[in-house]
Formats: sequence, structure tokens, C-alpha cells
Amino acid sequence: MARFRQPIEQLARSYTEAWCSRDPAQVARHYVSGGTIAINGGDATGITDVAAAFIAAFPDIEVSQDELVFRDDGSVEYRWTFTGTSAETGKRVRVRGYEEWMISPEGLIAESRGHFDQAELDRQLQHGIGAVT
Repeated sequence: MARFRQPIEQLARSYTEAWCSRDPAQVARHYVSGGTIAINGGDATGITDVAAAFIAAFPDIEVSQDELVFRDDGSVEYRWTFTGTSAETGKRVRVRGYEEWMISPEGLIAESRGHFDQAELDRQLQHGIGAVT
């Protein structure tokens, strides 16, 4: 895994930049053709569709990479924080989460399983960041 660490670290940096570009096609370039992401145990969905939905929901989305964890099973955990303003409610949100990546032999994301606290996102969409409910 050590020899693969540097390319995956670069993939993660570039992936973060792609999300911040707010261009779903740039995000998708980090996945194999037809690559998917399943969020919070949901159905696997094409990454371009997921990226487009998040970017539409949060037009000023910013993603930061918090940590990259290399697991013994060969998977990689990409931990992130995203901030943005909801296009629907106008409330500012900040949510932390992570994606479990399976990396293809080509060095791209073959499959991702994303996780974040949906209840916390829903609370922030209603009340904004830092509001006590």
C-alpha cells in the first residue's frame, strides 16, 4: 500500500478541488467510468448525478479534506467537511462526513460509500449553523 499512498493522496486533493469547482464532470473524473456512490446506506447512484444534486442544493459549496485513512483491507477513508448555503432555505450549513473508497487498478475511485449525519444536516437546514434547538 505504501507505494500507492502518494497517488491516492493526490487523488484526494484533486477530488476536493473538483468539489470546490462546483462542476459535476470534474468530480466524476475521479471515478472509473460509471462510478457510483451510495450515501448513508442508500442505493448506489452515478457520481455525476449525486454531485449535480449537491451542487444545485448548495450552490456555494466548499469541501475541505480533513483526513485520509488507509485501511488494512485496501480501502481508503476520505474524511471531509462541507459548508454551503442551502438554495432552498437560505441557511448556512457545515457538515462533516466521510467516504469509504475502493480504488481501481487505474488509481480512480471504483466505488464509494458516503456517510454523514442526516439529522444534523436537516437541523442546520432549518435553523442554520450553531443554532441550538
